[in-house]
Amino acid sequence: MKTVVSASALLASLVAASFAHADVEVKVGQVSPMSGPIAHLGKDNEAGAILAVEDANAKKLKIGGQVVKFVLVSEDDAGDPKTATVVAQKLIDAKVVGVIGHLNSGTSIPASRLYSDAGIPQITPSATNPKYTAQGFKTTFRVVANDIQQGGAMGQFAMKNLKAKTVAIIDDRTAYGQGLADQVEARVKSLGGKVVAREYGTDKTTDWMSVLTSVKSHNPDVVVYGGMDATAGPLLQQMRRLGLKSGFIVGDGACDPEMIKLAGNGMDDKAYCTIAGVPRDKMPKGKEFYARFKKRFGMDVQTYSPYEYDAMTALITAMQKADSTDPKVFLPTLASIKIPGVTGIIQFTPAGDIQNGSVTVNQFDKTDWKTVAVVH
Repeated sequence: MKTVVSASALLASLVAASFAHADVEVKVGQVSPMSGPIAHLGKDNEAGAILAVEDANAKKLKIGGQVVKFVLVSEDDAGDPKTATVVAQKLIDAKVVGVIGHLNSGTSIPASRLYSDAGIPQITPSATNPKYTAQGFKTTFRVVANDIQQGGAMGQFAMKNLKAKTVAIIDDRTAYGQGLADQVEARVKSLGGKVVAREYGTDKTTDWMSVLTSVKSHNPDVVVYGGMDATAGPLLQQMRRLGLKSGFIVGDGACDPEMIKLAGNGMDDKAYCTIAGVPRDKMPKGKEFYARFKKRFGMDVQTYSPYEYDAMTALITAMQKADSTDPKVFLPTLASIKIPGVTGIIQFTPAGDIQNGSVTVNQFDKTDWKTVAVVH
């Protein structure tokens, strides 16, 4: 009988010891459009989060005296505002301690209130509408420049670099596209330029001929578009088919290889795009990241996966520095964090915007986008 009791006690102690040394699992969320016309951008973002989580787990980080294993909970919002709130609630119910996302402004903004109410930090790697951080939530952050900076850079480039006197502006009526277009219009007018047309479609529009026929009647020096690559590509192709030879500038939603593919023979050296960030050769750890990314996923970086990586790394680092996985405890640490990232120093303003955000202007050159200016 004593042997049985002793064996039972030994078994219990071994089980207790195994639990004591077991990794504590901490769920972190990621949301991007992984279905629909901009799924390639969403999958690019998700891959950045996967890489950051894998890197953190490889370090066997200790938080609260125990080794922590981060588990990525990834959701697809399809770039749709209503779906975004559904998956946001799903992540909250899953007890994630923070969320990286969403990709679009139109999804990030409505989801942000839910995260704020739940006290969960949200860091977007790519949403640029100023309204996102202007709401006053203590849980909202972004690691890229906003559209006041990006739209201003686009308008300024059109006026000063391309010497435009007249500009036509088209947008897709999303929070991102319209917000960006509004900032471009304000900058053009402040520099003495004339906005001769302000047209719009939707984020599903691929037939732009009626809009472009109206634009062509004004013969603008430059056409600026606020929207994603799925609609920008057909827009530029149809512009050229219609004989509209104006300069063309599109924002970061279309500053990627997919835009080149979709625009086809419409691409020429009068096509420009902007990114709310810095080019690869200006990223402190860009060369290494791009090589690792290609080796790990078998695909090239589209646009914002380096920023997704930095956002997830900032979230995890805040937990480590605060020695807690409780959002209430580590949120103030996240707000005051300053760390070297792949893309540069990750540090936030009191509103949650990135400090010293940059905007890159690219020009199409034969087969690819080439950097022509970086605006700080």
